[in-house]
Amino acid sequence: MDKTEKWPEIKKVAAEKRRELVLQGSSVDERISSEGGLTSSIYSLTLLNYLEVSQCPSLTEIHEDVRQLTNLQSLILCRNKLSSVPGGIGHLSALRVLDLSVNSLKVLPEGVTQLKELNTLNVSCNGLEVLPEGLSQCTKLSTINVSRNNLTVFPADFFSERLELLSTLVASDNSIQELSAEVHKLFALKVLDLSNNKLKEIPSNLSDCPKLKEINFKGNKLNDKRLEKMVNGCQTKSILDYLRGKGRARQGEEGHEADGGGRGADKKKRQQQRKKKVVDEQDEMEELSRMVVRVLHISDAPTALVVKVSPEVKDVRPYLVCCVVRGMNLKSGNALKRFLVAQTKLHDDLCGKRTVATIAAHDAQLLKGPLMYDVKPPTQLKIVALGRKEMTAVELIRHLHLEAEELRKQKKRQNVTGLHKYLQLLEGKPFYPCLVDAEDHVISFPPITNSEKTKIKKTTKELFLEVTSGTSLQACKDVMDALIVKMAELNKFTAEHQEEEGSDGEGDGPPEPAATAETSGELIVQQVRTVDHSGNLKVVYPSKTDLSNGISNLTVIW
Repeated sequence: MDKTEKWPEIKKVAAEKRRELVLQGSSVDERISSEGGLTSSIYSLTLLNYLEVSQCPSLTEIHEDVRQLTNLQSLILCRNKLSSVPGGIGHLSALRVLDLSVNSLKVLPEGVTQLKELNTLNVSCNGLEVLPEGLSQCTKLSTINVSRNNLTVFPADFFSERLELLSTLVASDNSIQELSAEVHKLFALKVLDLSNNKLKEIPSNLSDCPKLKEINFKGNKLNDKRLEKMVNGCQTKSILDYLRGKGRARQGEEGHEADGGGRGADKKKRQQQRKKKVVDEQDEMEELSRMVVRVLHISDAPTALVVKVSPEVKDVRPYLVCCVVRGMNLKSGNALKRFLVAQTKLHDDLCGKRTVATIAAHDAQLLKGPLMYDVKPPTQLKIVALGRKEMTAVELIRHLHLEAEELRKQKKRQNVTGLHKYLQLLEGKPFYPCLVDAEDHVISFPPITNSEKTKIKKTTKELFLEVTSGTSLQACKDVMDALIVKMAELNKFTAEHQEEEGSDGEGDGPPEPAATAETSGELIVQQVRTVDHSGNLKVVYPSKTDLSNGISNLTVIW
């Protein structure tokens, strides 16, 4: 039997020259167990830029041939039982995200230090006792998570000015005994978590990290008992101020011993204070505009919606990505109107007046899954379109044509507005695409409209978002990325501008408390899988290559 026969996911990726492959769960694990490892055919998929193999306890090693996947940008090998990773990983010159969390690793290969494009390294929940020397050569590192290991020290070269982009360092739940005074060289550091270690001292130089906003040293038995009390109950600013004071006191003692250099030291100190003030002002502006999106992994939501894709859509409108968004405040003031206006603008601009892609938003709590993305003949496709009664697609389009003609007569012009300008996109099509729920109700008819049954209102708490395209999968992803970023912007605006509820006439349902600080702008995006008719994964959104288009004020938490 051909090796790929047991691995239809790999066969499909190879045949269609896809760039993403996700293998996870019990069915994959059974195949890995029966074959004694991951099939070698996976290493021939050299076009891949995203590979995920997760939740497979039978996976204990990765072959050296992984070096052949030189186009990989994200390699996700989390929640397996890996005991080693080959040094050949250092040949993945384009790799930006490496996730080896929740495995059984004792060491990392030196090859990791050769990953010059690496942005995110997650090796949490392993048994690592040391980190490889030379991590400072990965100069594009922004986030490092080494929590829940057995580390006692950081590598000698770790606290280096070369890591000028490192903003998040999480090393909680280890046995680290010392934090180097060189930590101040991590100029971009914003988040530092060293909770539950074996630290005795916190260097005063930590207060010289100009962008540091969040620190956690809880669970360490510090020699300075006042400081220990502070780290267990005070804000970051108070702790840094205390450390800064200790540093000044020490400098003062040294100054008495070398008074001759006092004037020069004072001048240097004033320059540092001016520089810090400028940095503080910049950071304050940056913090005011910061938006947070938290991604909820499929494995953390076992009842997550799944969308099955019919093979017939291939010749009609083949591409689809979906996700569920929570935390979007549509209740306050004109928030709902702003969201709908933003969606219309995306349709006109990035979606090329729906010729490139189409967005639909539904109230997720009104959906009955699983969902099916399918096609129907125009006479058989029935939908309760927004603001209308149930009718077939043929009747709906006839109505829309008549409305368009009436508008032309009334306004004495040739161009049309609203849904009418999209009618030509379906001309001559024998089948129309549609998204159908578990009760066979059509809830979306792209690129024309979606259903009144799942219409979003001010009371909507969870949104199911879909983007379809006849152009490419990447077009869907780009549009969805842009939509979520815009939603984060709108949510932040709503949180910062107090408006009365119900001011745009959609205030049905009992009144609820205004948004609290807990919900002030942070969105939660739940991954949604789309699968083929046999249940094989087609795409999951968002993946770790999504929402990564360099938006400086957007923080995506995985």
